[in-house]
Amino acid sequence: MSSSSSAEPQPRFGQSVKGLLADKVGSCSGDVVALTRQVLKGSRSQELLGQAARNMVLQEDAILHSEDSLRKMSIITTHLQYQQEAIQKNVEHSKNLQDQLRHLLK
Repeated sequence: MSSSSSAEPQPRFGQSVKGLLADKVGSCSGDVVALTRQVLKGSRSQELLGQAARNMVLQEDAILHSEDSLRKMSIITTHLQYQQEAIQKNVEHSKNLQDQLRHLLK
């Protein structure tokens, strides 16, 4: 009897090992799928970060160009103000000259 009773646990043990092995393989497969998804997600995130960095560089160039344009416009504005003041002085001077000519012609 002992030989038959010792023979019975062997198939059960083999079957339980196979079952545990199948469970572990299934669990590992699930982990591999999750890891693959995470790697793909990380790759997409890295791609988006790279694109954001390129866009930031483009924006920085645009900002620097705008700053340069504003500086040039400021210089032009200053020159126009000087010209306006000179024109106003000349208009006042010409009015004085016109008044003097009227007095002389009277």
